[in-house]
Amino acid sequence: MNSTIAFALLLASLAGLHAAETPASVPQSPTQVWADYDPNKGDFKEEIVKEETKDGNYYRESYISAHVVGEEIRVYCQYKVKAGAKNAPGLLNVHGWMGAPSIDNDYVTDGWVVMTFDYCGNTGKRAQYTKYPEQLKHCNMDAKFGGAISTETPDHKSITDPKQTSLYVWYAMSRRVLSYLEQQKEVDRTRLGAKGYSYGGTLMWQLATDPRIKAVVAYFGIGWLEYYRNKQVWLYNNPYVEPAKTPGEEIFLAGVAPEAYVPYITAATLFLNGSNDHHGVFERGLESFKRFKPGVPWAFAIQARGHHNTDKTGQDCKMWLEKYVLKKDVFWPAHPQSAIKLNADGVPEQIVTAASPERVKKVEMWYALKNPSYFTRTWRDVECVKRGDVWVGQMPVQNVDDYVFGFANINYDTTVVVSTDFNAAIPSKLGRAKATDKATAVIYTGDGGIGAWNNVAEVEGVGGIKGFRCTDNKAGTGTELLSNPKWKAPLNAQLGFKFYCTEPQTLIFSVDDCDAEIEITASDNWQTMVLPANKFINRATQKRMESWKNIATLHLKPKAGADITRVVFAQFNWVLSNKPATKKDPTL
Repeated sequence: MNSTIAFALLLASLAGLHAAETPASVPQSPTQVWADYDPNKGDFKEEIVKEETKDGNYYRESYISAHVVGEEIRVYCQYKVKAGAKNAPGLLNVHGWMGAPSIDNDYVTDGWVVMTFDYCGNTGKRAQYTKYPEQLKHCNMDAKFGGAISTETPDHKSITDPKQTSLYVWYAMSRRVLSYLEQQKEVDRTRLGAKGYSYGGTLMWQLATDPRIKAVVAYFGIGWLEYYRNKQVWLYNNPYVEPAKTPGEEIFLAGVAPEAYVPYITAATLFLNGSNDHHGVFERGLESFKRFKPGVPWAFAIQARGHHNTDKTGQDCKMWLEKYVLKKDVFWPAHPQSAIKLNADGVPEQIVTAASPERVKKVEMWYALKNPSYFTRTWRDVECVKRGDVWVGQMPVQNVDDYVFGFANINYDTTVVVSTDFNAAIPSKLGRAKATDKATAVIYTGDGGIGAWNNVAEVEGVGGIKGFRCTDNKAGTGTELLSNPKWKAPLNAQLGFKFYCTEPQTLIFSVDDCDAEIEITASDNWQTMVLPANKFINRATQKRMESWKNIATLHLKPKAGADITRVVFAQFNWVLSNKPATKKDPTL
């Protein structure tokens, strides 16, 4: 063989080798990532570890095999259904990060078959959990037993294949358990739905591409975490800059991240989130809904100031599943229209046009200023006025060159709640904007703004003074109002407030990472207290807080044995006097 031919053959051989390696080291689309995965492949090897019929319900715990990336995983599952049920709709219920499987009994009572499974793996002293083989130990969420892989391998090298990630395995497991669910004798496999909480919500975005699923509900999990949240690439950074992505981030974002799956979704998709939830990336998350294929139903509801809670919007879940899995005649309004514009005086206004306005019970609006970080943003209540079929609320600003953000929730007569799009604008770019908002020393007056405090109800104390009472003695109450420019503490300020309490209580006041134990004395009249910054001790350093100026959060909870619900608070404000404390300030 002459040297020219030999060299050509060598080049061809090297090219073929390179071609075989390249697809696993460059970004792949979701279609490419899942081209060779079959959730029905392989024997389930079912092992029942518990089985009982009690109170008219059949319950079972079992292990099945999931075959992923050439490995066998023993998946722990729970199953519950009314005894003797036939052709029942199936629901896959998926837990969150470091969570455990649990049956949603409300759905069982309503006639659903419910299946749940563990994907957390080994942690703590759980008797039953999913068993990952050594090659997939990274799928154990507990770092003691594994530690998840996303964009980097454990030795901090970029991934070269989306199937190296823990999330790929968890996606595959959820579809495998779906196969297990649909083959149960009680199940109508034409009526299957799923809901996932927190990281379980994350799994919904890939599961929703499985044509067997008719509808999903994702709580909080929506993607946009890798790169975007983790590197603080906020959508409304000003100026906006995207740092270079690592090869691992490129691969993850293209074929593994939940947001990559939206164009491939076929299931009706509902997203429930809190505006300040660390996981449910607010405005980035809502960008996902611009990627849906035409004809695929979607909706979202955002709870203002919500932190992993949806107590004001969670009723949407069952109605959504009943509409799109059970095919019930459930009213669901079309998506509302909204925008930020300047009024005749140059003040920004949010304008909302609701679908089916005749069925609207109320419209709630909120707005925030400047802060591009969604989970530390402070939302203020907006008083909105109905003008025909349109609702309008003013959003005064302090600086016309800073962003103003807004959204609204529309509450319908069926209790359905839907949110508008996330609206953002720089007022000066809308026209001749005018700054009319001013800083104030008053944090809470009793004349509105109670929504900025969690777990509270407005009450009226002696003398007709309006205040609020905490409604949750375990969680306490708090506000993030202090991070808003309007209520930010002036230099050398102290925190003052009124309180009414007829039985002495001891409370823990927490501001950011500092705490103070406060004695609430008893009286038949309102009392006043003023708290200097040096009253508070840093939990980590044990140093005293120097100033209130950069404080963002305030939280109040009872000391063990105390009852915060017996205290009425009013007139939180910044006290600018430097005079020493008096006897009227009972804790100083």
